[in-house]
Amino acid sequence: MKKVAFHNLGCKVNAYEMELMQQNFTKNGFEIVPFSEKADIYIINTCTVTNIADRKSRQMLHRAKALNPDALVVAAGCYVETDREGAAADEAIDLIVGNKEKPDIVKIVSNALCETFPVSYQLEQLTDHTRAYIKIQDGCDQYCSYCIIPFARGHVESRDEDETIREITDLAESGCREFVITGIHLSSYGLDRSYNMAAKDGSFNNTALTGIIKKISGIKGVERIRLGSLEPRIITEDFLMEMASLKEFCQHFHLSLQSGSDTVLKRMNRRYDAAEYYDKVRLIRRFFEHPAITTDIITGFPGETEEEFRETREFLKKVDFYETHVFAYSRRRGTAADKMPGQHTQKTKTERSRILIDDSLERAKKFREYYINRETEVLIEEYIRIGAKNYGVGYNREYVRFAFESPDNAGRAGENDACCRGFEKEDLTGRILTGTGTVMLDDETVLIDKYALL
Repeated sequence: MKKVAFHNLGCKVNAYEMELMQQNFTKNGFEIVPFSEKADIYIINTCTVTNIADRKSRQMLHRAKALNPDALVVAAGCYVETDREGAAADEAIDLIVGNKEKPDIVKIVSNALCETFPVSYQLEQLTDHTRAYIKIQDGCDQYCSYCIIPFARGHVESRDEDETIREITDLAESGCREFVITGIHLSSYGLDRSYNMAAKDGSFNNTALTGIIKKISGIKGVERIRLGSLEPRIITEDFLMEMASLKEFCQHFHLSLQSGSDTVLKRMNRRYDAAEYYDKVRLIRRFFEHPAITTDIITGFPGETEEEFRETREFLKKVDFYETHVFAYSRRRGTAADKMPGQHTQKTKTERSRILIDDSLERAKKFREYYINRETEVLIEEYIRIGAKNYGVGYNREYVRFAFESPDNAGRAGENDACCRGFEKEDLTGRILTGTGTVMLDDETVLIDKYALL
């Protein structure tokens, strides 16, 4: 039995695609082993969103070859899409697999090994049995001036709806409870289909996305639906009204911002301004009591002045995000921003990033503390040991991490023992409980008590 090891870099779409690749190799008799072990085949699912991602991809490819010089080292994904010549010249890489070739990777590898295997094109089981990432869309036609991804992933391509429904139905039957609907540019789902061409006017009033979410909510066993990153322009009263009507929908909105300065947004080729973005945030808060609103920010974009940076920092405070993912601008060859004047030093980009990260940590702490003395629902995902005690850990609908003290802790006699008596650890994983937040267990985790299983 040949051993295959995987390493994933990058986004949720990459994570989904790696799960699918692992499944197909397992079904065909390969043994999946940790990346640190000696394997016959190493598959690195690469990323190219930043220069750092390129470097990490190359590092992992070279690490694989060092672990076993005789192994077949496979470079898959975005990095090789944007620099095939460089990948082909890299002596650590034996096989290159592009994004659109990933579904056939078992065939491609088997050809290299002179063997033949069948393949499946949808997930049937998960390594994480509580949450599944479901890719329903690939590609992007936005061409933001800083972004290389449209060149790595190609044009918008929506997945067949019936195929998606079958996949989620099978996963729900196997015990998966939460589904994260994702894509390279999720808001463009369905825009490549002739019946939905009218939505390409920039409004993103996308009935196709709303429609598939509603169908997913009707699948037996689906208890939570969470959405990946969205464009602000898809947020309309009609969209929010539809989402609010679904009991499975998680009120967690990741709205891509990138900058709070209108002049920077224009140079980035983002198709909204700060005022429009803020209107969308206010609209979300009209429909949901305490929604989690998260975003991405790029610091040190070419030509970003101190005043533009200040505008961004003030706008982030005004919106009051739950979490802000901060990235220093990464110069990508082939993008419009690469040729712009005013390229900043790494020192400036790092300093600005640090300021925004510190601000974000304070806001995130406040958002989590909201749940102290409030009841919430938590989907249990795993058990961890902290100090001398075991804790069950999971997330609520707003993606706040919670922990409860496990009833199997030696010598513990508490009011929660009765509600969980008779359950083994694996029985609680994938179950939803209600509990009241008490204190912060650590910077990112709220401790809950007085809990009961639903």
